[in-house]
Amino acid sequence: MKKFAWIFGSVLIVVLAGIFWYKFYFVFGEGVKAGSLNYFVKKGIIFKTYEGRVVQEGFQSPTAGGLQSNEFRFSVVDEDVAGKLERASGRFVELRYKEYNGMLPWRGTSNFVVTEVLTIKDEATSGNSALPYDQ
Repeated sequence: MKKFAWIFGSVLIVVLAGIFWYKFYFVFGEGVKAGSLNYFVKKGIIFKTYEGRVVQEGFQSPTAGGLQSNEFRFSVVDEDVAGKLERASGRFVELRYKEYNGMLPWRGTSNFVVTEVLTIKDEATSGNSALPYDQ
């Protein structure tokens, strides 16, 4: 009976660890989003995380005849990426992100975590004014 309890307990721990990994660490999707950086802040009570919002061009609405802005809310873990975004408020940005199935408090309040800033452009001028992503 003891042997059965040890095997059952071990299998249960492995299954729960697998579910936890799938929920919080499995990368569900990756992609690139572009738009105007609306805001970018560092906030939190216990865990201070970087949060931002990009407003994308165009409109989408869940109901016919209505208008709703297309916003992309995201979190940032990397300090270097956060530094670039802090200096890009109001500009057009292209961001590479990873989507997770669940959020963790130390990773931010969004399932979308930005991993890289591809380009930063000043919207007032033409597309030739792109700033290198490492500035």
